[in-house]
Amino acid sequence: MRIASVGTAFPPHRYPQTVITEALKSRMQDKLEIPGIMDRLHSNCGVDYRHIMFPLDTLGTLSGFGPTNDAWIKGALELGQQAVRKALDQAGLEPSDISAIFFTSVTGIACPSIDARLVNLMGFPNTIKRTPIFGLGCVAGAAGISRAADYVRAFPKQYALLLSVELCSLTWQEQDCSMANLVACGLFGDGAAAVVLAGEETQLAEKPTSVEDPCPRVLATRSTFYPNTEHLMGWNINHNGFNIVLSAEVPELVTTELRQTVEDFLGENDLQIGQICSFIFHSGGPKVLKAMESSLSLPPGALSASWNSLRQRGNLSSASVLTVMQDYLLNRPGSPGCYSMIGAMGPAFCSELLLLQW
Repeated sequence: MRIASVGTAFPPHRYPQTVITEALKSRMQDKLEIPGIMDRLHSNCGVDYRHIMFPLDTLGTLSGFGPTNDAWIKGALELGQQAVRKALDQAGLEPSDISAIFFTSVTGIACPSIDARLVNLMGFPNTIKRTPIFGLGCVAGAAGISRAADYVRAFPKQYALLLSVELCSLTWQEQDCSMANLVACGLFGDGAAAVVLAGEETQLAEKPTSVEDPCPRVLATRSTFYPNTEHLMGWNINHNGFNIVLSAEVPELVTTELRQTVEDFLGENDLQIGQICSFIFHSGGPKVLKAMESSLSLPPGALSASWNSLRQRGNLSSASVLTVMQDYLLNRPGSPGCYSMIGAMGPAFCSELLLLQW
């Protein structure tokens, strides 16, 4: 089975970090106890630009969970269609070729789910199998590929689609002056990504991979749950919507746990860290990326694509690792036969790893 394509979509409203900070300060300044705190926090997020689904002045007009979630549904359908269409076009497929859709987001909810609405809008077959996923947060991009890979492993003649849509700006809480929320307002952005997985008996999987047409094989996956760490990351959900839970302990956990997790996974596949040619990791933020580099003793530049995604788009939650993966498919595919690893971590606390071969 192979990753056949990745398509991304971003909102038309793209702002420099300083502009977003000033807009938020103008609405929150009278609530901030420490002058200049937002400037200092946002300047340390490693973000230069972010895409926002709706204009900044629109965000100030939304109040309460209902109107904000309605805006999420509207935006998720728009961006979701764009990302799916790009992924299908790159793979040379139509919606009718897809047998299963996995949809993930942690920034809004819908019933019928976004994937169901896209079936009606885009002409997926009425026999489509749908798996909407909520609650995995930043880890869901990697986890979604893993679950889609499980599907095409069981149905090797079929194609599966993963769609991630995250409109993080709609979760910013202007009444919340906690350190976690101020950091989140400076770190997270909006975007969508779709990935096509091809079963090993499909035409796309049987086609040999090349530098001009890279379709890496998914060799193995690994899910790891770290017990009693649910307090580190997540949401408190109330009438205002999603209130961020984001602990300063996250980088420390990454530093202490990631290496052993990676070594155990690679050992199961008779490999060592030194045999991995590229690490396609979620752009969690400067402290998280530095913790990943330190834990795995990575050489300078090993996570350059992750750092660049963070600078240009911010943290896109589940979509981040998928945008980093697109960068590798388009600009830096591995030489035939070499190995890559996809990795992300998120609420629970947990991690998801995938082993690829080009």
